[in-house]
Amino acid sequence: MKKVLVSVVEDDRFFRESMCRLMRSLGYPVDIFSSAAEFLASPRLSETACLIADVHMPAMTGLELYRHLIEAGHRIPTILVSAFPNDVDRARALKDGVVCYLSKPMDEQHLIGCLSVALTSGKPPEQPSS
Repeated sequence: MKKVLVSVVEDDRFFRESMCRLMRSLGYPVDIFSSAAEFLASPRLSETACLIADVHMPAMTGLELYRHLIEAGHRIPTILVSAFPNDVDRARALKDGVVCYLSKPMDEQHLIGCLSVALTSGKPPEQPSS
């Protein structure tokens, strides 16, 4: 059986809990973490099939977490979310291989599409070249 655990790393308790409810309503097993360090210490890190992480967190940002995982040999398809999106961060994240970079509040259908990509191919959807 293919692993389908979705891990959510989000310092905002309200958003973390609402993402947990959404993932469960979509039928995904989900683990939630309030920080990158908490996720990195998790015994379920290797079971994670998709990571949804907030970009702006204290100590380690979502993008730093993603890069740390890659350097450590964990290629987990990752969706980054931000309440303060900017084009520079988005371009850098997508260039680094992040599946999707979404703005809060998120469009649920867009998130579902990103999850589908992350859990099937793990490759980002084709980005139009600029």
